[in-house]
Amino acid sequence: MAADPDSPPLKLRIDKWLWQARFFKTRSLAAKAVSGGLRVNGTSVSKPAFAVGPGDVLTFTQARAVRVIRIAVLGDRRGPAPEAQALYEDLAPPQADPPQAQAPRYDGGGRPTKRDRRMLDRSRDVLE
Repeated sequence: MAADPDSPPLKLRIDKWLWQARFFKTRSLAAKAVSGGLRVNGTSVSKPAFAVGPGDVLTFTQARAVRVIRIAVLGDRRGPAPEAQALYEDLAPPQADPPQAQAPRYDGGGRPTKRDRRMLDRSRDVLE
């Protein structure tokens, strides 16, 4: 029996699915992420052509954060963000970055005026 051309596929390449779900901007970036190390249902995968389907749990790093997601459906195309977010369920939402130390504030003094510079020069002359 031939498959119905209108029915959605049962499996899809992992790099293509990550691209369709908008985790990566291009398929080549998704393929590099898969080659760099990704887990499907706890098993390490290094080939971008690995087939995934609904119900599979993916664990991968994305911009210094570890993402754990479950594939809900396979997409037909790379659509807008709301459509892409419907393709998966986020099991571990990304954590907010820890607060970093504040950079020193600019005091607004700016460059000294000509008058300030002359006063500074005079004070240096007195010290010498």
